[in-house]
Amino acid sequence: MTKTPQKRKKGRSVQEMIGIKTFTKYGLLTSKGELLFYTVAPTNISVLSYTNIEIKIRHLMMVLSSLPDIEIACLDSAECFDENKAYLKTRLSTEKNEHIRRLLKQDTDMLDELQTEMATARQFLFIARLKGQKEKQVFDAANRIEKVISEQGFEVRRMRKPDVKRCLAIYFEASMNGESLPDTDGAQYFEVNDEPEKAD
Repeated sequence: MTKTPQKRKKGRSVQEMIGIKTFTKYGLLTSKGELLFYTVAPTNISVLSYTNIEIKIRHLMMVLSSLPDIEIACLDSAECFDENKAYLKTRLSTEKNEHIRRLLKQDTDMLDELQTEMATARQFLFIARLKGQKEKQVFDAANRIEKVISEQGFEVRRMRKPDVKRCLAIYFEASMNGESLPDTDGAQYFEVNDEPEKAD
């Protein structure tokens, strides 16, 4: 008796798993709607008076009241070295050769210095999620949201495609130059020939 070959299930791509479909004119299309990203310049509250901090909080509350569905994210704006440092720490604890131990210590110190320099390298984002809207509606919503945030005294800018790509690349630890990555993985290796092939 011959066994009928079972049809192999097609695995889901990483893109499908995280729900990203494609870039749009104003943001990023996902399985749960179109995302618009706004970057907000951080305020150093350590130099503000108690009264000014209260005012900033009130302004943020006004934004959240006007845009109740807005989402807030705080991300690294530069590469994080925690895993590298953990690896070096493990190597240091097991390494017997003094010369190599010295090199590992130098690497650890270098990463500590870099981490200190980039300790404040955070980016604060407002993220708007729009569902089932036409391009003109998205355009109007994108401008309205930016205006609402700006009117409350925040230094805000809607992120363009290169900004979003760089942000995603850092988040997924793919590259520090995400804006230069192709929209479609591997697209840079294909050359499209528009001329029809001639029959022999």
